Amino acid sequence: MDFPELAEAAERWCGRTPFQLIAAEETERRLDFYADPGVSFYVLCPHGGCGDPFHVWSESEDCLPFLQLAQDYISSCGKKTLQEVLEKVFKSFRPLLGLPDADDAAFEEYNADVEEEEPETDHPQMGVSQQ
Repeated sequence: MDFPELAEAAERWCGRTPFQLIAAEETERRLDFYADPGVSFYVLCPHGGCGDPFHVWSESEDCLPFLQLAQDYISSCGKKTLQEVLEKVFKSFRPLLGLPDADDAAFEEYNADVEEEEPETDHPQMGVSQQ
């Protein structure tokens, strides 16, 4: 995937999380993210066709311990997508962001609030009736 496509995917991901994409540096293949209260990190994206993995890091010492889970995931077997990496980072930062676990009902309310702010255009209905 070329870098502009990665930046677009990052923007879409931000629309479903409290993070904002604050910088996309194509030369360094670096995507920088920020969320209140002072949670920041960046992702270094591998060049297409290379076997190099994504890399996540933060300039904030408070954030670094939370990124260990995501970095371990990236280092594990198998090639990861940017979406998978970002989801793991988001899960890692939940305590720092003051968000409940994904299974918590309050998190479902947070997701509902975020979805209400965005127009639903291409989300097909997922209901199948069984008899």
